[in-house]
Amino acid sequence: MSTHRLDESATGVFIISATPFDDDGELDLESVDRLADFYIGHGVSGITVLGMMGEAHKLSPVESQTFLDRMLKRVNGRVPVVVGVSNAGLDALAHLSQSSMDMGAAGVMVAPLAGLGTEQKVYNYFDQVFEALGPDVPVCYQDFPVATRTEVSVPLLTRMIEAFDQLVMLKHEECPGLSKLSAMRTASDAGGRRVSILCGNGGLYLPQELARGADGAMTGFAYPEMLVEVVALYQAGERDRAEDVFDAYLPLVRHEQQPGWGLALRKEVLHRRGAIASPKVRLPGPSLNSTDHDELSRLIARVERNVETIGTP
Repeated sequence: MSTHRLDESATGVFIISATPFDDDGELDLESVDRLADFYIGHGVSGITVLGMMGEAHKLSPVESQTFLDRMLKRVNGRVPVVVGVSNAGLDALAHLSQSSMDMGAAGVMVAPLAGLGTEQKVYNYFDQVFEALGPDVPVCYQDFPVATRTEVSVPLLTRMIEAFDQLVMLKHEECPGLSKLSAMRTASDAGGRRVSILCGNGGLYLPQELARGADGAMTGFAYPEMLVEVVALYQAGERDRAEDVFDAYLPLVRHEQQPGWGLALRKEVLHRRGAIASPKVRLPGPSLNSTDHDELSRLIARVERNVETIGTP
């Protein structure tokens, strides 16, 4: 299997993949194939699996390996695949990382342990992580303090980037975080090592993040073609057009960002678009009622009218 090795030059859209289940909550491997083809067919630059949106914490180790193996075989080297490996146990983290790389992954994504407390503890933790992984496993640092309850400053991130060569990407989803993004680029412009920065938060702030120096997005919005087009337009210097495209989809981008409900909405949209057979969110998790469905239908219709009006694919 051909592979892509993740490095500092990564750009574009690394879509965060959902994990498909059938209506009974079991892994749906046929939908894994459909989902991989759906994402690649809409032009993504890469795929990130077993992230928080991927319900990785609800999978057994065997299920994680089964899903990962199926996804990597279906992707078959067409785009790089990044694997979320965050785990409270360092041995388990290292095992999944090595297994992922052996199967053809491009790199791994690691978030800090929840509530480490001090920046020195964060640094010490990642020193142990990088030691366990070895120098040949590229790493994306997931900076998502809302979920991890661990905040890191720009000086700490730049210190880690200089100390650990295998740290090649930052998934930026601090909120608010635009000034942090600018500070990261100022640091690299001043002579520090420049790493790829891809942004999350459902893409809610994508145009502004691109303006501050982001290289693209790493999020799971159910219309990946919007993310792809916005990034491509912005990188081509067509900033106003990029924002027009983004604005056309904004009602649904915003709707998906409801805490606790966004994943159910996103999987329902993926289901309606034919990417997965069932919108099932594994328990504990939300399910949509008839009012939720009607509301979503209205928003989708509005987005489709918006897209038609501005003439975007």
